[in-house]
Amino acid sequence: MIAAGGGWRGRVVQAAEPGPGSRTPPKGGVGGRTGGNGSVSAPPSLRRGHVGAGESGGNGLSRVPPPIRHVTCSCIGEGRVGDPDRGRRAAEVTWFKADKMVKLIHTLADHSDDVNYCAFSSSCLATCSLDKTIRLYSLNNFTELPYSPLKGHTYAVHCCCFSPSGHILASCSTDGTTMLWNTHNGQMLAVLEQPRGSPVRVCRFSPDSTYLVSGAADGSIVLWNVQSLKLYRSGSVKDGSLVACAFSPNGNLIVTGSSCGDLTIWDDKMRFLYNEKAHDLGITCCDFSSQAVSDGEQESRYFRMASCGQDNQIKLWLISFTDFLGCELKCEYTLSGHSAPVLACAFSYDGKMLVSGSVDKSIIIYETKTGSILHTLTQHNRYVTTCAFAPDSPLLATGSMDKTVNIWQFDPKQHYVGSGLEDEPKVSIENWSEEEVSVWLCAQGLKDLVGIFKMNNIDGKELLSLTKHSLTNDLKIESLGLRSKVFRKIEELRIKVDSVSLGIPDEFLCPITRELMKEPVIAADGYSYEKEALENWISKKRRSSPMTNLPLQSLVLTPNRTLKMAINRWLEIQQKYNETTYS
Repeated sequence: MIAAGGGWRGRVVQAAEPGPGSRTPPKGGVGGRTGGNGSVSAPPSLRRGHVGAGESGGNGLSRVPPPIRHVTCSCIGEGRVGDPDRGRRAAEVTWFKADKMVKLIHTLADHSDDVNYCAFSSSCLATCSLDKTIRLYSLNNFTELPYSPLKGHTYAVHCCCFSPSGHILASCSTDGTTMLWNTHNGQMLAVLEQPRGSPVRVCRFSPDSTYLVSGAADGSIVLWNVQSLKLYRSGSVKDGSLVACAFSPNGNLIVTGSSCGDLTIWDDKMRFLYNEKAHDLGITCCDFSSQAVSDGEQESRYFRMASCGQDNQIKLWLISFTDFLGCELKCEYTLSGHSAPVLACAFSYDGKMLVSGSVDKSIIIYETKTGSILHTLTQHNRYVTTCAFAPDSPLLATGSMDKTVNIWQFDPKQHYVGSGLEDEPKVSIENWSEEEVSVWLCAQGLKDLVGIFKMNNIDGKELLSLTKHSLTNDLKIESLGLRSKVFRKIEELRIKVDSVSLGIPDEFLCPITRELMKEPVIAADGYSYEKEALENWISKKRRSSPMTNLPLQSLVLTPNRTLKMAINRWLEIQQKYNETTYS
């Protein structure tokens, strides 16, 4: 059931320094497990404060199977609930279609204990576990990388996350440390020790990779400078353990969640802005959508954030901050699809979907705009502790206390969850409709050709088969300049299609843009980048390596002619393939 938001929750005009109050929760606990080091560590169900939602198995509790979940829709600001029958019908249709639209394609079972977290980069999947390890897998075939597992933590690893470029992986642990790893060779780059050595529950990189935030069981939150590897700012929540955190997409705000149920908003200098009691029994996770939203009443821009908790609910919030108005927070709506505590939530990279995992062993995928249930997945046989969407492919990873990570694939014809352009269709190009071809033409600045393409019934398959001859003689495009432009754009689409099927070698991709390099250059760190991308990086007063975050000893860029020749040879092969395929 979706409940309408209750209006603006509060406004703070002036920032204030965080208060010193914090407390350390008791160590160990009922039902704890004894690790190899002789210490007692409670399982996630007790560490996170699960109440009244057991499962049959080791904890001796029983759980009633959840009924089919219904969902209804409400409008922001009006406080009224939509037609319940419509929500019921939507949910039932979803159950019928789920097997066709989302399918399980792989199960990873390498961890020897509960899986606590999983995270994607553009080329890798990282997972971490109570077994003290982090494992890395290639997205090409889900084989484990040669240098995996990463070992260094002496206790359970609670969280892991990639830097935005994907070159650094952070992991945090009960041992009171956050570790940084080179994702290209598995080398440990740094060990960051939490003040007072409290168990670190969560870590996140800022959107520009400048900072890393770590939150601990004693309520402390630390902002680390990634380049200097030194503590930059710190604060603490007044009560409870810090178990969730997220950066806003612009990096100006940090939101933390505590085991006491409070959402706390900080600015990028760790100054306290606002606090909200969000979930009665404790927060478990929070995540920002990468897409800003507009409130219909005042046409203002806000960030959308989701939080979930021990109260079985997911709440979606609208957050904004300005120097003049301060921090504004609004509950957009509440989702109650799960029948037990919700342990994880995450947005797709285009912000259109939200996934959640629960103690009820299910994963629910919602449409963000309406709150409707799109899919319900029930493959895990124990609590679902983590879920994550891939940034550049229609993949979803879910991890569980059953020691496995499941990889799910969306049908690209139905839902593509990647980070493509908003103004281009998200289905595979060969399956574009005539309308989707029209959308693409407009996005390329070729709006004048829409009528001609519609008149000739050009869909995605026909678009990819067009040649210079057909553009001239069949479509009667008289302008040489216009013909050349549209043919170049079609060639780019063909390369995109073939790169998906054949795979662009990773060494041909710029580490900054993750696009095929045209003018590769070698920087002082020994890595190759697209010249324009690295110059833009340096022009923003970044004197650090995009790969290692260590200072660049020199700003001299040397053309990598050998790499450029290899890329050109690869492109020639692609062009010959295209000529054979589309001639």
